[in-house]
Amino acid sequence: MTQEIIIKNVPITPPNAAAWRSLAQSLSGRLVRPSDRGYATARQLFDPRFDTARPAAIAYCATPGDVQRTVDFARAHGVRPIPRCGGHSYAGYSTGSGLVVDVTRMSTVKVKGSRASVGAGTRLIDLYNGLSRAGVLVPGGSCPTVGISGLALGGGIGVVGRKYGLTSDAIHSLEIVTADSRMLTCSAGSHADLYWASRGGGGGNFGVVTSFTFDAHPIPELTLFTVDWPWAAATEALGGWIAWLHGAPDEVWSNFQLLSAGSSGLIARSSGVLVGSKSTLTSLVNGLVAAVGSPPSSTFIGGPDPYLHVMLVEAGCDGKSVAECHLRSQNPAGTLQRSAYAAKSAYVGKPLPGPGLAAAVNSVAHLHASHPGLGGGLAFDAYGGAINRVRPDATAFVHRNAICAIQATVTWGSVPSGSSFAAGEGWLTATANALAPYTTGGAYQNYIDPRLSDWQRAYYGSNLSRLTKVKRTYDPDNVFHFAQSIPLHA
Repeated sequence: MTQEIIIKNVPITPPNAAAWRSLAQSLSGRLVRPSDRGYATARQLFDPRFDTARPAAIAYCATPGDVQRTVDFARAHGVRPIPRCGGHSYAGYSTGSGLVVDVTRMSTVKVKGSRASVGAGTRLIDLYNGLSRAGVLVPGGSCPTVGISGLALGGGIGVVGRKYGLTSDAIHSLEIVTADSRMLTCSAGSHADLYWASRGGGGGNFGVVTSFTFDAHPIPELTLFTVDWPWAAATEALGGWIAWLHGAPDEVWSNFQLLSAGSSGLIARSSGVLVGSKSTLTSLVNGLVAAVGSPPSSTFIGGPDPYLHVMLVEAGCDGKSVAECHLRSQNPAGTLQRSAYAAKSAYVGKPLPGPGLAAAVNSVAHLHASHPGLGGGLAFDAYGGAINRVRPDATAFVHRNAICAIQATVTWGSVPSGSSFAAGEGWLTATANALAPYTTGGAYQNYIDPRLSDWQRAYYGSNLSRLTKVKRTYDPDNVFHFAQSIPLHA
């Protein structure tokens, strides 16, 4: 007997084979069902831990109309629509048993003047390639296979952010298909409440975005640096980096990494990008070294560097072509591999005291000593500058008072065994507890964490109530929902 699903007292019958065929025939793109060739690849996310998920279908939407038809089908037949772009959700929220609405076939970059129109399925490395050809940039993250939609909707911390702000801050307008299959254009002057929520309110909460228009900037002179310290100086190096960052100009973006790197041992490293000349960068790096007070083991200062080269370096693709900086499933020339990983995040609101610095360094040293086969560590990403000059309530992204964010990660590579997974999860939890006295209690919504308690407040803080009002306005039946989606009520 067919189970019925009720939405607003309208009985809905789950789709039969004929209904699925009708949807497939209506799409300009392709519908992939479990019996179809290519389903095993089509259902994959970046993290192979989620390969056990079996969506009812994956709709590769080639046009905004495809998205409307797919959402309408899902709503009419009581199937949960699951938006997917890059497939990098840390918790696997871009898959499930419903209908995956994949937008990666809408991958375009068109620049006119100071505006860049970008298809919602564009991966970051393709975005940067397209922007570089036009001589402009949009601030964004470093992972090359991340989709622009997830990055921009949840905030978008990354390279040159201190100079130009978050990716979400650069959104001039966007087009989105809402739960009732309407196509809306959102901007400061049109559906301003949804526009506000889409600038940091997280992906998959209010609908399926089909395109963005970003404010773009002429590509300036860019220079790169990397400084390593001996592990014995890791505590001084981290403290010196935070102190140096606090007084650094907006033009410099940087991170600091404490890494357990297997046979490569323990690494204490700062790297970054300057919007400016090599001579200016040299002076700034000298200031960083002075702030640390311990001599580095190696120093690199390069430049000037082309924008695309900078982004390839930050993506870990130095020496690779744009085509090679993809997964094989995304590009026949792709050389990157999927990987299993987990993470937690936190924000630093003031310089870490000695015990806080020691807690960070000791946690990574413990990871290396106890689980040398696990890759991982702590990455501190710089905030400040243009990011922090935006009011916390001006967009949905509330984290505007941090010096830096912390991302704690463990990487297994392939799907971990039960004991290996437990070891990684245990380290993440212990590290978060050790650092909690020295952080703000917030967390970055793009590093979504299924184990996080009170995640609503941690991600959205004082903006949560307004976000729930937007949710009730545009998705009152909670069609777009997952374990940590914006609730209908705060």
